[in-house]
Amino acid sequence: MRLPLLILHILGGTIGLLSGTFAIAVRKGSRLHRASGNVFTIAMLTLASSGLCLAILKSQRGNIIGSIVTFYMITTAWLAGRRRNIGRPDWVALLVGIGGAAAVITLGVLTLHHPDPNAPSGMAFFMGAVLLLAAAGDIRMLTRGGIAGRQRITRHLWRMCFGLFIATGSFFLGQQQVFPAFLRGSIFLTILAVLPFPLMIYWLFRVRFSKAYKAQPPPTPMPATP
Repeated sequence: MRLPLLILHILGGTIGLLSGTFAIAVRKGSRLHRASGNVFTIAMLTLASSGLCLAILKSQRGNIIGSIVTFYMITTAWLAGRRRNIGRPDWVALLVGIGGAAAVITLGVLTLHHPDPNAPSGMAFFMGAVLLLAAAGDIRMLTRGGIAGRQRITRHLWRMCFGLFIATGSFFLGQQQVFPAFLRGSIFLTILAVLPFPLMIYWLFRVRFSKAYKAQPPPTPMPATP
């Protein structure tokens, strides 16, 4: 049972890394960006689902945490990119986010009493804080009845980039045995692992200050000519 899940997990991770990198590189809002973003979403959800099953089978707390966070962040990011109005999926996502945060923080507390080198308590509390922050954004969106403009793009952007960071961190830092010996533990792999963060900051600034993301006023009707 583990082998098919492992193959699915590796396949999802590989496609996710490639499609996520491509989605960041191409022009935002273009057909290529939407297509690569959809592939990235499917790949990351496959990665998270198979990773969660494997983590439960192997009793790996760290991977359980990563899978929960990845599934929630990617799902809510995709919903923000596709829809402006709220619906039942957004309420379900809020419950998943709050429940996931509670589960992750609980794992962190348990790790304090029973240390696990593969799932340090600091990582659990960090991921729990991220989930709580994201859930607070969900509550804000739901109370306002929807989201649009820069806020919608920002929501989509930072959640997708954080999901990509989980993939890059898991691969470049968590699977260093697949790299040549001279690269293991190097700063090069660390840079590749955290690269989604500076890219996220760059695009957040672009969204915040670029005129391209300002709401456009409706066109003024032209007077009819006789």
